[in-house]
Amino acid sequence: MDDIDRKIVALLRSNARRSFGDIGTHVGLSAPAVKRRVDRLQDDGVIKSYAAVIDPAAMGWHTHAVVALYCEGRMSGGEVRTAIEPHPEVEAAYTVAGEASAILHVRAADTQHLEEALERLRDTPGVRRTHTQVVLSTLFERPVAL
Repeated sequence: MDDIDRKIVALLRSNARRSFGDIGTHVGLSAPAVKRRVDRLQDDGVIKSYAAVIDPAAMGWHTHAVVALYCEGRMSGGEVRTAIEPHPEVEAAYTVAGEASAILHVRAADTQHLEEALERLRDTPGVRRTHTQVVLSTLFERPVAL
């Protein structure tokens, strides 16, 4: 991956609907040359997918929490995933080193919805307890710098 590839990826990250011609104008390549590079970046696994980034609050999900999940015994990462994946409020989940089995990002419409989601998570077989921190505001979110 060279500097031009990095610029192409940055441009696509800011707007995945950008045309190859527009990207080419920014990086000094023709549209077909940009397409070849994007195809290669996809084939190499650098670009995994394209998605619309949605504001959860605009969709009615105003409450955000970070939840430490503690499981019984030695649940594998796959078992933890299987246990929590059915819960639509779980936006992301990460296995971690330390006492918790996983850290979850949870979204809900309001605190009542969050409480209900947490109760369902705690009722999941293998889940021992949770420790929740409600996010008051998001200072910033940014993608990894390339």
